[in-house]
Amino acid sequence: MATPNFILINDNQDLLPQVQTIMDFMSLNYHVLSLEQIAETTFSKQDASAVFLLSSRSGMDNAIDRLRQCKGQIPLILVVEKRADNSISVSDEQKVFEVLTWPTRYSDFNRLLQRLPKPKSEPVFMGQKDRRDNKGLAGNSPAIQLTRSLIEQVAPSDATVLILGESGTGKEVVAQAVHKSSPRRNKPFVPVNCGAIPGELLESELFGHEKGAFTGALTARQGRFELAEGGTLFLDEIGDMPMPMQVKLLRVLQERTFERVGSNKTIHCNVRIIAATHRNLDDAIREKHFREDLFYRLNVFPVEVPALRERAEDIPWLVNDLIARMQKHQQGNLRLTSDAVALLMQHDWPGNVRELANLLERLAIIFPDKVVSADDLPEKFQVYSIPDDLDINLDFATESAAPEVQEDLEKSSIGESIKPVTQLPDSGMDLKEYLNNLESDLIKQALDECDGVVAHAAKLLNIRRTTLVEKLRKYDLSS
Repeated sequence: MATPNFILINDNQDLLPQVQTIMDFMSLNYHVLSLEQIAETTFSKQDASAVFLLSSRSGMDNAIDRLRQCKGQIPLILVVEKRADNSISVSDEQKVFEVLTWPTRYSDFNRLLQRLPKPKSEPVFMGQKDRRDNKGLAGNSPAIQLTRSLIEQVAPSDATVLILGESGTGKEVVAQAVHKSSPRRNKPFVPVNCGAIPGELLESELFGHEKGAFTGALTARQGRFELAEGGTLFLDEIGDMPMPMQVKLLRVLQERTFERVGSNKTIHCNVRIIAATHRNLDDAIREKHFREDLFYRLNVFPVEVPALRERAEDIPWLVNDLIARMQKHQQGNLRLTSDAVALLMQHDWPGNVRELANLLERLAIIFPDKVVSADDLPEKFQVYSIPDDLDINLDFATESAAPEVQEDLEKSSIGESIKPVTQLPDSGMDLKEYLNNLESDLIKQALDECDGVVAHAAKLLNIRRTTLVEKLRKYDLSS
């Protein structure tokens, strides 16, 4: 018998057939165990991608603890019925990878599966979907691939990371990527901008204070170190931290202890530190603006984020990613022609990804829901010329299209779905494959429109639900 991808711990006879139904529909391999069997079973990472505990609430705490003892590092997902009296304690939530209320939507269940940790043999950030989902890390250039590789190497450890790069390159995105790929991903990620907080307030911000510690301290307050307990503390713009605070931070890094302002009680902390700066710390050390011993404490694993001008070939990916995010947050919508993107790829981008994002947001206001051509771009982009041999990588828009029709599809705008060709290419085409791709794209659109509810999508497409289920299996759209 093949090794199952998932293990279902049956502690709720009503939930089991429902969960089995969706797993069968998604063609997922699974194995069912009873609550009594888990004490006799030792799980390893090779046994399953995740363990689902189908809870009846009675004895749930005991079941979770027993599973945590024998399942190793496999993600534990608690499945509970969606009832008003079925609240989950904070302590239980912290023990599991995620709490899944049932019934759930197909799209939510699928997103949960996508968030499960990847096997070590599978790169975490190299997949097509990951290139779109990590704002600032989108793309496939050698520079950004190296950054992803460094993230993948350091994420499983607790090593302190120092992220270097110009303003606007996406240093916080890299920090979040490290956290989300680490064993601490279910704990807090707490960012603090050391350059935006006055020096006299930074100590209280980081370490907290007791009531009456200073004028205005009306109540006791936790600092960022306490808020990040068990997780990751991101110290952005560490190069702007005042020298007196650098001394105190160094002690925390060495001793893993601190005191609140106005208190002599020592607090132990279990926090991973990720720091970032756009400054040249070597110069700052020579100018006596940054402590050398603190630098060596922070510089355990440096990650340099490339400037946008060093990875211009990633701009089509970034444009598509940023437009999708604007649509998601209802900040506007637009599309760019290939000619317009060609001009963007020639710009130096001193503000990097942040500057590109601001430009797209401004264009979405000026040209709402329209196609932006090269002539519509601001004047500073008009000094560039469109190459005669224009060849922009639009794999993200045409990856499922037949090779014979990719040329026609690449003439469409970034952000558009696959459109039918209006004229047969001179070289001919594989009609069956083209129609399959077109049908697959329309099914994806229908599922997105209906939030993954298959019955509603089938109604939108005017086909039977069973027919749509077969087509989902045919095009492997359920995985």
